Amino acid sequence: MVPQSQSSSLQRLNHVEQRIFRVVHLAGAVMEELGNSQGPRADTVAAHCREFMLAIKEIQTTLREEIKSACEYRPFEKCDYSARIANEICCKKVEYVLEKLDAMQKNVEQCTS
Repeated sequence: MVPQSQSSSLQRLNHVEQRIFRVVHLAGAVMEELGNSQGPRADTVAAHCREFMLAIKEIQTTLREEIKSACEYRPFEKCDYSARIANEICCKKVEYVLEKLDAMQKNVEQCTS
C-alpha cells in the first residue's frame, strides 16, 4: 500500500503533468491564432496568454513545494547505514574486550607459574 504522503505527492505531480499538457495546448492555440489568415484576435490571444501565465505560475509553485518536501533533512531514511555502523562498533568493542581478557589471562598464568 502506498503511504498517504506519497500518494498525495503523486497526485500533485499528476496534476502538474496535466497542467503542463494544458500549457502546451494553450501555446499551440496561440500559435494557431497568430497564424490565422484573417489576423489574430487580440482578445483570444490575451485570454490564452493569461491562462498560460497562471498555469505556469501554478506549475512552478507546485514543483517548488514538491522539491522542497523531497529534500527535507531525513538522514539515512530507508537505509541500514546507522544499523550497520552500530553493529561494526559493537564488534570492535567485543574485539577490544577479548584482547583485554586474553591479556588478563596471560597475566594470571604468569603470576601462577
